Amino acid sequence: MVPLLLSGSSSNSYKRVEKWPLMDNPLPTLAISTSYLLFLWLGPKYMKNREPFQLRKTLIVYNFSMVFLNFFIFKELFMAARAASYSYICQPVDYSEDPNEVRVAGALWWYFVSKGIEYLDTVFFILRKKFNQVTFLHVYHHCTMFTLWWIGIKWVAGGQSFFGAHMNAAIHVLMYLYYGLASCGPKIQKYLWWKKYLTIIQMIQFHVTIGHTALSLYVNCDFPHWMHYSLICYAITFIILFGNFYYQTYRRQQPRRDASSSSKAGKAISNGTLNGLSKAANGAVVTGSKEEKPQENSGRRKRKGRAKRD
Repeated sequence: MVPLLLSGSSSNSYKRVEKWPLMDNPLPTLAISTSYLLFLWLGPKYMKNREPFQLRKTLIVYNFSMVFLNFFIFKELFMAARAASYSYICQPVDYSEDPNEVRVAGALWWYFVSKGIEYLDTVFFILRKKFNQVTFLHVYHHCTMFTLWWIGIKWVAGGQSFFGAHMNAAIHVLMYLYYGLASCGPKIQKYLWWKKYLTIIQMIQFHVTIGHTALSLYVNCDFPHWMHYSLICYAITFIILFGNFYYQTYRRQQPRRDASSSSKAGKAISNGTLNGLSKAANGAVVTGSKEEKPQENSGRRKRKGRAKRD
């Protein structure tokens, strides 16, 4: 059904990527996304009467690996688009076998794959029993990004598609760098003052996306217009959801946090992290796809059993 909505030349893109992993048909992608939603339901039930996993070493490796992956995607898109003389205003998809175009398509495929890997963000939340972090915003972003980008890679792996992925990959380098550093423990967490600005950067990203897409429509760029309109609507949903998160976290709650921070400082919780140590060590973060509290220092718990660890 989707190919009928696109221009006839899109079949060339189909031939170019059809033998790439996950791209032959949508069933593997849909199966992965369905498994993700199933884990959202079964995971908390499984963990209900179990001690949370600490996963400190796993989180450090995972987050820094995602830093390198997103930097690779950013670098590949930047270098290939520059070599192909891409326009940031209007860039139709070139379905030829030009090496630079294939390189752009390859980088976009890795971007799509990275969105599937990011499902692990939720898995780690649930295994650590951070159920409050698995919000509607978190699930909506993860599930839709991986599923919808399959369509983009299948038929428009190039052209205007590079802009959003290029920008988002750069932001995810900063985001996972924050998470990686936060996973190292309280000694590092107290220096992570910039979590609030990651959310702001994300919201700026969505506004830029809308502006860039609207400009493309205005100049009548040779790119599927229905995709442009869909992207604008999609970005608006994130502006609303991230705006609500930002207000609830940094505006509405700020007076209460300021009033209580001095009284809570120095009071240890069961896992050894100090309440009120710093905003970076105690606050939730949402950037792109995640809401996160920095990794707390692991320790023995007095409850029945012992916390599982790497």
